[in-house]
Amino acid sequence: MSMDKSMNVLIVDDYKTMLRIIRNLLKQIDFNNVEEAMDGGEALSKLRVGNYGLVISDWNMQPMTGLELLTEVRKDTRLKTLPFIMITAESKTENVVAAKQAGVSNYIVKPFNAETLKGKIEKVLGNA
Repeated sequence: MSMDKSMNVLIVDDYKTMLRIIRNLLKQIDFNNVEEAMDGGEALSKLRVGNYGLVISDWNMQPMTGLELLTEVRKDTRLKTLPFIMITAESKTENVVAAKQAGVSNYIVKPFNAETLKGKIEKVLGNA
């Protein structure tokens, strides 16, 4: 399966600078249809009405964390198979396990670069 770089990607982070960094990294690897949400609740609203091919979400957000967002996405019949990549500064084993148990597609630990992001997206979506 080839990677559709024209798909809509939703990036979720409560830190504007991180949203800008992720957007720029995605642009470097030719993903240009990128929308942003500032927290899990906003992301869930967008996901329920939009058509996205990938979610890239931070873990540590308020009031709804990335893990809570992932859990809600996996409970939704229309969204449950949506590729979901979690980004976090935490590399603790229990966090990785919790994310895997909740159904995360892949996991990225900060800091990361375009090459790392591309590799994780390729694992989730198939090679370009």
